[in-house]
This record gives sequence, structure tokens and C-alpha cells, in this order.
Amino acid sequence: MITVRRAGEFDAREMAGLLDAIIRKGGTTAHTKPVSRDSLLEWMHRAPTRSAWFVAETDAGEIKGFQFIEPHHELGPDVGDIATFVAIGETGFGIGSKLFEKTKSAAQALGYRWINATIRADNAGGLAYYQSRGFEDYAFHPDVPLANGQIVDRISKRFDLT
Repeated sequence: MITVRRAGEFDAREMAGLLDAIIRKGGTTAHTKPVSRDSLLEWMHRAPTRSAWFVAETDAGEIKGFQFIEPHHELGPDVGDIATFVAIGETGFGIGSKLFEKTKSAAQALGYRWINATIRADNAGGLAYYQSRGFEDYAFHPDVPLANGQIVDRISKRFDLT
């Protein structure tokens, strides 16, 4: 059984490990550098009054995914930027759906009018996930350099909350 709850500082090490495994595998995230517990804690504290972080965990307390929403500084105060990470081998089991229900409610409570998701164009799973939640394409970003020098196209999708 998977339950979703607010993420806390004590979750940061396991969340970083989950994300590091995704980064090492490659192909689905724009992140290319290893993530530590401390760097994840920095992210969690970037916008403490306008962000919400959630983890999906098993009954045994193992984190299988996490999702967060935070301000999108380039798109203005009405827009929350979302990111979703599900453990390798755990996609397709409803983890992302459960996370999004909590995040969507939090986004409304935080006063966002819509949610932005920007995904690598070669991340078929990520594109399908956001599409299945009701996100719609609104922008295409060609030839975006990642931190490791790789060039990828990215697609921005939006989900209206109002």
C-alpha cells in the first residue's frame, strides 16, 4: 500500500538517493549532477511559504516517489512549477497519480492559478504522465543545453487550477 504525506527534512537522504538513481540511469530528467541530502534540503527551503513537497511511501516506510511544487519565477506569482520523481521500476503503479492529488490541492491552497511542467521531449513516460493528468502543451523549447553539455528539446505543459 502506498500513502502520500508531506515530505520532511528526515526524508531528504532517501529522496536524494532515489533521484540520484534516476540521474545515473539518464534519459528522463534534466538533472545531470549527483544530488546530496544537503542540496535537496536547500531546494526544499528555497521558497518555504510558496512550496509543497510530498513523498509516496510503502507501509514499511520506503519512499517510492516524490513530487514538489514551487514558484516559477519567470512565469509570475500565479504559476507553480512541478517536478515528479518515481523510483526506477515503480512507474505505472499509481504513485504519480497519488502524489498529484496532494500536490494539486496544495497548489490551490498556495494560491496558484496554474501549474507548469517542463519535460524533456525524449522522456515519453514523463510526457504521458502529465498528459494523463490533464496537462496541455503550451511551449516547445528546442536545443536546451543541460549541465553536462547534452542538448535536448523540452516541452512545457500547463494545468489550469481555476
